[in-house]
Amino acid sequence: MTIKVGDKLPAATFAQATSDGPKPVSTDDIFAGKKVALFAVPGAFTPTCSAKHLPGYKELAGQLRGKGVDAIACVSVNDAHVMRAWGKDQDVGEDVIMLADGNGDFTKAVGLVMDGSKFGMGQRSQRYSMIVDNGVVTQLNVEAPGEFKVSAADYMLGQL
Repeated sequence: MTIKVGDKLPAATFAQATSDGPKPVSTDDIFAGKKVALFAVPGAFTPTCSAKHLPGYKELAGQLRGKGVDAIACVSVNDAHVMRAWGKDQDVGEDVIMLADGNGDFTKAVGLVMDGSKFGMGQRSQRYSMIVDNGVVTQLNVEAPGEFKVSAADYMLGQL
């Protein structure tokens, strides 16, 4: 079942790469008491994700924060080292929290799995964005297959 507006995010643990190695980060660590702009991509370093999706959130980070967003988080079914390398490659700095959903546990729990097997990618996340206020989904924007419109940073900015 796909998560919907008004639902509380399920408890899950992401991994975040640090200088001391991967560190577990819970959904409470990320979302409790904060308004978070969360977006998910099918894969780090993939064309649309690297050329448009992540750069859009980096570019509009200040404007999103100006509209009350406390944090911006990117999630992908990749490992923490890949997410760290991608964040470094994209120069996100502190603007975007890079979250690894290595086994896809969060992605499965919110019901937004994409089967990328025909591309050699296995089970991945659909492309989407959501605004999460204190753990509750207040906006949810799931892309149609092959699209990049409603999950973009500028679209989310218009929702705030």
